[in-house]
Amino acid sequence: MKVRLLQFTPEADKTVAMAARLCYSASTTTALEESLDEAEVARLVRMLRRLGHLSPFEHASFTIAIEGLSRTASHQLVRSRIASYSQQSQRYIDQLGFDYVIPPSVESEAKLKARFLAHMDVSRDLYESLRDAGVPKEDARFVLPQAVASNLVMSKNARAWLEWLELRTCTRSQWEIRELANRTLSLLQSASPYLFENAGPPCVTQHVCREGHLSCGRIDTIRSENACE
Repeated sequence: MKVRLLQFTPEADKTVAMAARLCYSASTTTALEESLDEAEVARLVRMLRRLGHLSPFEHASFTIAIEGLSRTASHQLVRSRIASYSQQSQRYIDQLGFDYVIPPSVESEAKLKARFLAHMDVSRDLYESLRDAGVPKEDARFVLPQAVASNLVMSKNARAWLEWLELRTCTRSQWEIRELANRTLSLLQSASPYLFENAGPPCVTQHVCREGHLSCGRIDTIRSENACE
């Protein structure tokens, strides 16, 4: 999997801070922008996060490009609301010789991996036979496995990213989309350190778990470690 940050709002931290300050100021946006130094930007953004006043975060947007994500993971991805997606179409793009993702649980077992690879070869051969017989791509794709790798572009505002990261960096999230979330978090923190300063699973950022009886137990470990500090 490859993940990279394509585009983002310039000075996103400052944009959010200025938007928040404007709500309670009679000054012009130009004057507000000029009065905000980095320390004040950091203070305002942290205050907004602490109070849960996140509507100003919606003024900053970030777009990532993803390569080599399985269709299994991309189907989970598009369930996220308040987002824009553009994904390679199996209807228009030939899948001859397609790449695919192997789950670690299969990769680590030699016999299972051999059967998995054989299944991918059978799917490739069948897809190619259908295409050679004149079957349209939009119909031949019905035999493609969920493991087929895909590329896509994804955009969200900062508030939506925070909510998505909270869910998808959780240890209960599926391994592939969790890897994507952790890589994305690193990229977003590099681009906008204050907006995403305390982003991630709630067990780490807030010392709470919302998974109920499905909890992985990580929160108990974190609480124990904090008690020893």
